[in-house]
Amino acid sequence: MEKPRCMWPGLSDPAYMTYHDTEWGVPQGDDVRLFEKLVLEGFQSGLSWLTILRKRDHFRTAFDGFDAETIAGYGEREVARLMNDAGIVRNRLKIEGAILSAQAYLKLREEQTLADFIWGFARDVPRDTAHAAHGNIPAQTEVSVALSKALKKRGFRFVGPTTLYAFMQSVGIVNDHLTSCHRHGPCGKLQAKFLAARQKAGRARVAK
Repeated sequence: MEKPRCMWPGLSDPAYMTYHDTEWGVPQGDDVRLFEKLVLEGFQSGLSWLTILRKRDHFRTAFDGFDAETIAGYGEREVARLMNDAGIVRNRLKIEGAILSAQAYLKLREEQTLADFIWGFARDVPRDTAHAAHGNIPAQTEVSVALSKALKKRGFRFVGPTTLYAFMQSVGIVNDHLTSCHRHGPCGKLQAKFLAARQKAGRARVAK
């Protein structure tokens, strides 16, 4: 018997269902993966996530494993290489935006981790959105607007509030699996465990 899922993965692409079942909504605290997701969400703007998902492995190769220090040093030669790479989304503004975002990320890292910066906004997010239908899920929220403004101020590009809400959904800051979806409960538990671990680690740092 097929497990109940959110409607958006459909049944047409096994990779999309796997992404829904194993990644979407799972809390992510690794800086490299968070940076990758920010960049890919920017490339997804105006397209479907399935388009990006199908190209993700090639994106990782083309962008040197999303190593920010390498990307931050890209010049015109690398931009030209990427513009000629049919395996990615060939948009000059988005490619140049990824370079600027890498530079912004490195500056941010001098003060704090990207995970600490982003998850700091989770304090104002409902722990369980409990949506019964996709029509009830917003395109953006006050928190995604605030996070968007904060990242733009830091120099990140292609981080509008709608893009940031999709990012928040994907990295588990919000649990927008429908209540009928088999992943709603597990992702809620993972989120609670993740946040508790972060709080514990924060208290340990303060106590030192």
